[in-house]
Amino acid sequence: MRRVVITGMGIYSCLGKNLAEVQQSLYIGKSGIGIDNERIAYGYRSPLTGIVERPVLKGVLDRRSRICLAEEGEYAYMATAEALKNAGIDLDYLDKNEVGVLYGNDSSAKSVIEAHMLTLETKDTTLQGSGAIFQSMNSTVTMNLSTIFKLKGVNMTISAACASSSHAIGLGLMFIRQGLQDMIICGGAQEVNYLSMSSFDAISAFSTRISEPTKASRPFDRDRDGLVPSGGAATVILEEYEHAVKRGAPIIAEVVGYGFSSNGATISQPSDMGSYIAMDRALKDAGLSAADIDYVNAHATSTLQGDALEADALNHLFGALKTPISSTKSMTGHECWMAGGSEIVYSNLMMLNNFIAPNINFENPDEHSCHLNIVSQTLEKKINTYLSNSFGFGGTNSALVIKKFQ
Repeated sequence: MRRVVITGMGIYSCLGKNLAEVQQSLYIGKSGIGIDNERIAYGYRSPLTGIVERPVLKGVLDRRSRICLAEEGEYAYMATAEALKNAGIDLDYLDKNEVGVLYGNDSSAKSVIEAHMLTLETKDTTLQGSGAIFQSMNSTVTMNLSTIFKLKGVNMTISAACASSSHAIGLGLMFIRQGLQDMIICGGAQEVNYLSMSSFDAISAFSTRISEPTKASRPFDRDRDGLVPSGGAATVILEEYEHAVKRGAPIIAEVVGYGFSSNGATISQPSDMGSYIAMDRALKDAGLSAADIDYVNAHATSTLQGDALEADALNHLFGALKTPISSTKSMTGHECWMAGGSEIVYSNLMMLNNFIAPNINFENPDEHSCHLNIVSQTLEKKINTYLSNSFGFGGTNSALVIKKFQ
């Protein structure tokens, strides 16, 4: 079986605009959550969100490229540019070699709504402009990345709710293992604007701890009252091992396992069994046991039911082993479509720098999380192998196992 390694990564999130900034935020347990006043004016019950600054791309990309990028595409460009630089890949290399892109994205709400409102007001669709269609399609990120970076390999958007970018990495692993590609840009992006999240607010999914924004996201804690939305983009460069060695690439980690499942139940209800099956399948795919895992980056989004059921599944596999577990969503909020990708970047940064980022705001365990070794303060620890969970609406589950490269 062909080995698959990560040779580059990039991040643009509420924890920082690059790898160095994000590593520091993870280490000190810094929250990226704040208040969005536009949400208050719009009618949200909760204006809490991850605060992500829009990048300034004028002077970086030509005008045609800029007008085709939706908000999440801008974040994806920034993360991917950093990942490619990190991997030692330039535009000339991309132009002369076959490189693919598999990226997670499941909405482009702002672009669709703004185009609709403009036409409603003017009664003239032509005023939407030539870039509107490319911003509004669900595949906006992959179509723009493939154009900007001159990609000639596989080119697909993975749309699987909050497991989208984890599945993108898992599918990238499978493509390369099968010999279909040697290098694929994988990751996920999530828009942060108020137009993209109102339907979540409508079902009371969000925390209303408005007086304490940085304490609102509290995965596994007894007093959690809902998730906090967030976003940005994360990119990893997956590459076949021999291909990476031949070009002298820096090797960060090895992707060794991918597991998936579907709950087959209600559209919004999570499942402990579905979570367990995805994790167990990832471990079997990697040829490892639960005892081989040094750290688990949990999906835990700070919802009452979701965290409880994941805790039960985690306890079944890791409880007796006292495996260290944390949810970086305690700092970032729920980055939705990008979360699986960003949490691989976050966990890689921990693995490379020998620490486990804290599950901040974990003050009181409940009857489910009390069985787990939840890391609530930064822990200095060597990580050789970790598992990362991502679950989404519709019962889609993904788990990835990553090893330190040796």
